[in-house]
Amino acid sequence: MAAPSIPAMILAAGRGERMRPLTDHTPKPLLVVQGRPLIQWCMEALAAGGCTRITINTAWLGEQIVVKFDSVLAFQPSPMLHDALSKKEQPDIQIEYSHEGRDFGYALETAGGIARALPSLCPPGDPSVDSTDGVFWVAAADVFAPDFAFSPAAVERFAASDKLAHIWLIPNPPSKPEGDFGMAPDTACAHACQLALNLPDDDPRPRFTYSTVGLYRRALFEPPWCDIPAGNPTGIKAALGPLLRSAMDQHRISAELYTGRWTDVGTPQRLQDLNASPGDAA
Repeated sequence: MAAPSIPAMILAAGRGERMRPLTDHTPKPLLVVQGRPLIQWCMEALAAGGCTRITINTAWLGEQIVVKFDSVLAFQPSPMLHDALSKKEQPDIQIEYSHEGRDFGYALETAGGIARALPSLCPPGDPSVDSTDGVFWVAAADVFAPDFAFSPAAVERFAASDKLAHIWLIPNPPSKPEGDFGMAPDTACAHACQLALNLPDDDPRPRFTYSTVGLYRRALFEPPWCDIPAGNPTGIKAALGPLLRSAMDQHRISAELYTGRWTDVGTPQRLQDLNASPGDAA
């Protein structure tokens, strides 16, 4: 049986204030890491995992991203992608854009942006036909995680679960020592699954940082979980964290730990460090 192919959304609408002056004239997703745009690393990793239908949301200088990547991706794949696809046909990556800056004049934040793109990213269908109906990847364009695999097996496990999202957490980086969420075994799961936990402030259990990579169901962005109208026609800004925490409280978010290389390319110094260390981009 062929591995499931699901859509993905790459979050690329941020202003990149901490990256100024580099982002004054270049959107952060197009800043170059080891010879190619930061967002291209994510595109190639998705393609290597069989995911070739990508929606990119844009705001600040978003037209530059459109010019860089055609509706059918026209870049020359790197050796990384050639190696990953050595026994497969080279895929065409189909790109759609959700132009938040053009449509509203501002970025909609993560949940607002996903809700805006949802009708084209993941239109309603019949889940009895395909267990992956309504399932999609989300990743951030400004995170460098060259060891992360967008695994079809992870998609199948998630699609077979009752969870609304499956997120990858990382050991807390120096930039975020407090972390985001906890983890604990899911006692209702027969496969040693982990639940993501919305821990109260006084809970001593360890916290981990959200990597920005996750598998999601369309249902998380619909009532009763999310009250943004379909397609977010009025441009409501909404963060993802409160939505995740609400679902965590009902044991509807699973998680696992990613321990590979990971950098939030949020400052010029981090970008400089990555480009000065070729081994970090191998």
